[in-house]
Amino acid sequence: MRYIEGVSRKRRIAYPEYLDDYITEDNPVRVIEAFVDSLDLVELGFMRANPASTGRPGYNPADMLKLFMYGYMNKIVSSRDLEKEAGRNIELIWLLRKLKPDHRTIAEFRKQNKEAIHEVFHELVSLCKGWDLFGKEVIAIDGSKFRASNSKKNNFNKKSLNRKLKYIDEKLDEYMNELDTNDANEVSSRKPDKEEIRMRIRELTERKKTYQRYLDELEDKEINEISTTDKDARLMSVNNNGVDVCYNVQTAVDNKHCLIVDCDAINNPSDHGQLSKMGKRAMDALEVDSIKALADKGYYNADDLKACEKEGIETYVAKQVFSNSTGEREFYPDRFMYNKEKNVYICPAGHELSCTRKKAINDKTKRLNYANSEACKRCEYKDLCTKGEKGTYYHEAYRPGFP
Repeated sequence: MRYIEGVSRKRRIAYPEYLDDYITEDNPVRVIEAFVDSLDLVELGFMRANPASTGRPGYNPADMLKLFMYGYMNKIVSSRDLEKEAGRNIELIWLLRKLKPDHRTIAEFRKQNKEAIHEVFHELVSLCKGWDLFGKEVIAIDGSKFRASNSKKNNFNKKSLNRKLKYIDEKLDEYMNELDTNDANEVSSRKPDKEEIRMRIRELTERKKTYQRYLDELEDKEINEISTTDKDARLMSVNNNGVDVCYNVQTAVDNKHCLIVDCDAINNPSDHGQLSKMGKRAMDALEVDSIKALADKGYYNADDLKACEKEGIETYVAKQVFSNSTGEREFYPDRFMYNKEKNVYICPAGHELSCTRKKAINDKTKRLNYANSEACKRCEYKDLCTKGEKGTYYHEAYRPGFP
């Protein structure tokens, strides 16, 4: 019994095969081809959309955009990886007609056409909207941390800079003392010798000037961090597993076919305040007057929820739950119910907690503490509710405009 044999690599083909035969009619790369060919790259703002009349010919921005979109669809983000795929991936060979741009050309294209690529995304959203691929009723909003091209060693804040400056000062004092010792003993051959120590002193002095410049920039611009490679990236917690220099990418997704409606990259590690912003952007993209928005508890913020209500965004957001000192779930702060008429909180045991303290947080907001120490002393559930000797209290931190 014989096996199915392939075609010999040394066999000559009398008639050349069509490259088009390798790509089926329903292959997604044909959609990329048709979509990009329908765009007006000049109007979208792509550089070199009109070829120069002199000089060496360059790559067509349409071909580079097709390569970029293919990489986006297949989670290939590295310019070097795209360069490799362009030479071995049959879909890219078909899409680019055997063109093989190098990784520097690919990276330069993305760098020079950021705004234009962003406009292409809006054109794609408009196309999907015209094909009725958006339900326009419900969206889900969430944030993802994308690692920046900036190591943690090149991210600085006031604390780290002051620590580095202190270390440099200590090393400078150490080297200066060592120079004095060498001069006193007239030992020029000691390791490290004088010249090496002086070189290290110069390096540390230059580094100190750099760190001091970063520290001055933090104070002048009133910012908390500086990233030297990706200027807008910030140090963020990543999946509750350490920290890294990242961007927080906010995404709004329509529920009908799980297609992205809009996205935005921010450098705030928290999702607070982004629900109304992303909801409004999604409404503008879908051209609707109202919409339902789903989000996790990271978006729960009273002021943001009020802004959503004004914009016509019906929100479904999980409320944050905070534990108490005993860990007893039935006595968590969310079990304390507010009575608006009496301005008191009702604890799980049925006791009323009245406002005992007001502390201003800023000009518009006050922190209010509610307590009832007498009721707590005689309550049979006190040990389940709190470990405080005087009893428990409930604090309301955000009540703008409270008299």
